[in-house]
Amino acid sequence: MASDALTDYDFWKNYWLSKEGLIFPIPNQYTFTKELAQLIESKKIKNLLEIGGFPGYYSVWAGKKFDIKSTLLDFVILDELVGQLKKANDYEGPINIWEKDLFSNELEGKNSFDLVISNGLIEHFKDTQDIIARHVNYLSIGGQLFISLPNFKGLNGWFQRNFDPENYAKHHIPCMDIDLLTHICQQLNLKNIDVNYSGGFMLWLENESTQPLWVKAFKKACWLPLKIFFKLVPIQTKAFAPYILIKAEK
Repeated sequence: MASDALTDYDFWKNYWLSKEGLIFPIPNQYTFTKELAQLIESKKIKNLLEIGGFPGYYSVWAGKKFDIKSTLLDFVILDELVGQLKKANDYEGPINIWEKDLFSNELEGKNSFDLVISNGLIEHFKDTQDIIARHVNYLSIGGQLFISLPNFKGLNGWFQRNFDPENYAKHHIPCMDIDLLTHICQQLNLKNIDVNYSGGFMLWLENESTQPLWVKAFKKACWLPLKIFFKLVPIQTKAFAPYILIKAEK
């Protein structure tokens, strides 16, 4: 793993083993599946690489819905949980498992994927251009890059910083900048670059179950009126959007 990584193997193994509700049937409106479906259909995607995506939600979803050949690459992969996720979604197709370090010098799979996806990965590294470049290395010419990361420069970030500082510290906040991410994509010679806020409105805390009641009540009091407002006025803003979405082509 990169020397500037904000997490390590033990962090991720303990994270996945302690996380509740990890296995479930992936809903039709699962985060970013609408955008991915449009991309897969318009670009006639035949194979994809999901980086840092254990237990493989997008690999299972795309394999089942589009019969795409999916490969899951992550630093920590617990095979039994991937199997449980496939079973929960009635998917019997293959998923190619690569449990390896993205920062190794292995050449397997480079320049060979139509679509490379990661969700909530790049913000755990301080060298943002390097981690994005490692995604691009796996793309074939004309391949599609699809990266999402949380936006902690708005209200949700304020909650993270004040009520879950340990988790907040695992994120490289400066990378959560649309202009910076656009510039990096340009530096990597990508085209059709689209970097924008996404996701409407959402608030979450990784450790919410352990929070005192007043924090849960305060979060709900903030969440409910804003959720209603953004349902009626579906705009994306730095202050309230939960995600940043990067789309580009090699």
